[in-house]
Amino acid sequence: MTHLILASASPRRLDLLARIGIVPDAVMPAELDETPLAGEPPAGHAKRLAAAKADAVAAAHPYAIVLAADTVVAAGRRILPKAEDEATARACLALLSGRRHRVYTAVTLFAPAVATRHRLSTSIVTFKPLSASEIQAYIAGGEWRGKAGGYAIQGSAEAWVCAFAGSHSGVIGLPLYETHGLLASAGVPLG
Repeated sequence: MTHLILASASPRRLDLLARIGIVPDAVMPAELDETPLAGEPPAGHAKRLAAAKADAVAAAHPYAIVLAADTVVAAGRRILPKAEDEATARACLALLSGRRHRVYTAVTLFAPAVATRHRLSTSIVTFKPLSASEIQAYIAGGEWRGKAGGYAIQGSAEAWVCAFAGSHSGVIGLPLYETHGLLASAGVPLG
């Protein structure tokens, strides 16, 4: 049996895989520069990073099945950063307040002797208008740390979602429909 490696440091992706009965044999995040290229569209950015993560781990483990993903939150063509500080999180939430945005999650699967496969999940999320006190309370709670766009839909920010279309698991970080299909196509036993 070929080993399955999750090329991600995200505990959310590990939890999502467990929902479909998958426990990877190893978790090996790829260290990459995730800076968008000049003029790179949000969907293209997610696809490029997912593929680069899979390639980086597969290069060191060519006989393993490697699953990688990347999630990008975008307001129009603007790629929002992963919030690493309060100011960034506050700016992201202020931008998303009362408006629709897209969340792109790209998934890449490398499998030995099979062509590398790619899938893209696109979701549309609309937030209600947020008050300064709501943003401040969310910042104080810390859920925003390390999250694309400064929020986690699986946390208290879900109460702000007034409209949604797409993959809830994709917004969390790994679209299960697409991932299940990729793993099945590579012969990974599914629960």
